Amino acid sequence: MSIEISLGLWQDRPAAEALDTARLAGEHGFPAVWIGEMATYDAFALATAAGPLLPATTRLVLGPFAVTVRDPMMIAMGAASVAALTGRPVDVALGTSSTVVVEQWHGRSRSGSAQALDDAAQSVRALLSGSRLRGYRLRLPPVPAQLVVAAFGPRAVTTAARHADRMVLNLVDPPTAGDLVAQLEAASPGPRPRVAAWAPAAIGTSLDAAYEQLRRGVVGYLAAPGYSDMFVRAGFGEVVAYARTGPHPRDLLAAIPDELVDAIGVVGTPETAAKRVQAFLDNGVDDVVLVPASTDADPFGAATLAHARELL
Repeated sequence: MSIEISLGLWQDRPAAEALDTARLAGEHGFPAVWIGEMATYDAFALATAAGPLLPATTRLVLGPFAVTVRDPMMIAMGAASVAALTGRPVDVALGTSSTVVVEQWHGRSRSGSAQALDDAAQSVRALLSGSRLRGYRLRLPPVPAQLVVAAFGPRAVTTAARHADRMVLNLVDPPTAGDLVAQLEAASPGPRPRVAAWAPAAIGTSLDAAYEQLRRGVVGYLAAPGYSDMFVRAGFGEVVAYARTGPHPRDLLAAIPDELVDAIGVVGTPETAAKRVQAFLDNGVDDVVLVPASTDADPFGAATLAHARELL
């Protein structure tokens, strides 16, 4: 088991705070820092800036990258660039992202995204190993990266079983994580890949502002296929029903109870956090990836990272 850190990229905080969170994660000795992208930094650019702030052995896990937005060559070239420029080990995560990001922000179609994920997993692995694909081969040194697949639906789980070194789950409660681990085991032709679970986190700090930030982070998931069913099973059917009516995000945010964040996160005292991490482990998760809240009461997630270090 490992505890790893993902940069929150919180839209209500200065973008540059992500670098401070990365630096603290390195100082505390977390084995990996996950660097994705939302509405601010390009992930490869942020990783190149963060790499020198981290110990030489800290792994950079880049993504998940939306496979209908970035093609395999772009992903492999970006990962190789980060590895060469920072001297840090690099892993690559792939996913299908959301309709909002892919279709609204990027103007691309998510049609066929499940097949695109499977194709990209094979192609990115081949390119990172130095193989030639459709006439292109990395001009930079090959990258001995672990391939990570973000999965929730059955086809993505099957892709993870066939091609990934790790499967990552986002915003799931421990019982749902257990169900997905079981699906992965059933679909794997050999020993299943490791499973990592992202969990929003606020440990040993003033929680009012943290809950507000973390609740905002789940607004877009409440009515999403699969996620909505999970939240219903977890006892939040009324909130899901309201989300399906299409309310203003501000009104939906006000309707989300703190307990919903507790169901998918690692929030509270150090003792509570340890129990939540154990709940994920008891459901077959191998690695818990904390996404620390960053607030005025706990800038950069400093207190959360300090307490999370004890969970290592």
